[in-house]
Amino acid sequence: MTSQSALPEYQHSASRGRFGIARADITPPVGVYSRCWGAAAHDTADSIHRPLQLTVLVLASTAEEPLILIDADLGWWKTPGVYQKFSGRLREAVQVSDGNLIFALTHTHAGPPLMEPDDDLPGSDLLGPWMEQLLSTAIATIKQARGDLFDGVLEWAEGQCGLATIRDLPDPDGDRFLCGFQPAASADRTLLVGRLTDAAETVRATLSNYACHPTTLAWDNTAISPDYIGAMRETIEQHTSAPALFLLGMCGDLAPRHQYVGDPAVADQHGKELGFASLSILEGMNKAASALSFQGCMESGAPLAVWRYADTAVSELMNAQTVRIQIPLKDWPSAEELEAERVQCTDRALEERLRRKRDIRLGIGDGDSWELTIWIWQLGDAILVGTCCEPYSELQQAVRTEFPERSVVCMNLINGSIGYLPPADLYDHDVYPVWQTPFERGSLEIVREAMISGIRHVLNQA
Repeated sequence: MTSQSALPEYQHSASRGRFGIARADITPPVGVYSRCWGAAAHDTADSIHRPLQLTVLVLASTAEEPLILIDADLGWWKTPGVYQKFSGRLREAVQVSDGNLIFALTHTHAGPPLMEPDDDLPGSDLLGPWMEQLLSTAIATIKQARGDLFDGVLEWAEGQCGLATIRDLPDPDGDRFLCGFQPAASADRTLLVGRLTDAAETVRATLSNYACHPTTLAWDNTAISPDYIGAMRETIEQHTSAPALFLLGMCGDLAPRHQYVGDPAVADQHGKELGFASLSILEGMNKAASALSFQGCMESGAPLAVWRYADTAVSELMNAQTVRIQIPLKDWPSAEELEAERVQCTDRALEERLRRKRDIRLGIGDGDSWELTIWIWQLGDAILVGTCCEPYSELQQAVRTEFPERSVVCMNLINGSIGYLPPADLYDHDVYPVWQTPFERGSLEIVREAMISGIRHVLNQA
């Protein structure tokens, strides 16, 4: 074999450290308030499709405070205040700083909203006890994961899955956009998969980072369900015998083409599609903690480029930082005015819209801007970044384009939930994410610049 000049090795973004994993059931009781759709004729759940789960991944290096990542089959927090109260008690109980905790929601639309009990709502009496149980379960699961750490390597590889489609459809009968499958548009279908292996190269956990609204099950569904995420986990875990985590990507404009159904089999079909796509990526990954290295040319019937696996150094750097920015708010009515309008409303769907708008207004206050926190974790060569908002997928595309040599895990709905971040040009149109969000035109662009500069700052400190 003839030697050649050195070529770059092919290796995955990776981090080495000590890891802990634990999982618990967080399924609420049948009869709990779970109305997530304005068009729904029911207020409470009457059955369980699949259990809801909470999975904790602890990531620790020798020099830094451990990072705690929680993946929970939950929908959204009614107001920022509800999450702040919950997370304050959680962080105090497990002694973790704000920047080192990410409580990520899968965003199922088939479960109870995370809210204070409201006596006006059927099944609300079950919310309080369930929320207390959710808190105690999260605390216990974190302690369990921290108490059983092992040496491991977390590596990332990129592929695609065809589940996600653009969901802004020009109304063929009107001057507005409908929220549903747009067959003429191309979606960001990037699927980023993490593989956590131990010292024996046994897979201990997988992570799938994908942007697609879990809105398969809608107003006709009366069951508690994790939507497609449940079958996704089951599909992966049947093959790997290890917990599968789901990290929701920036999916403000993305959803399955076939959605808004009452049949849980459709959600399971979607989950299998994403699960098999994740398994395909896992099967194509390098050996753990290794790189494909060019060995030279072997002269045969053709000059053959020979690549072989070789052990490679893996960074042990783990770092967490937060960036806080001000983003502009729309000139909305006060919470009191919205509540007065809601009380007088006799249309069930419109009343639900006003209830949600009132809750958002209560959460953001009456100012002209709101402080948004961006979480940035450096995991060796990889980056994890996200906010409590629901940005359009162009944000994750822009961030990943800026850092092409790294795996960038982009996340929605972490550490709270508040509203959409649509691109500025959409504010000229009648489209749901624009009239739902409390944020003014240009907010996504402000967040994009802050994310990119924040990541650069973190990398420059390494």
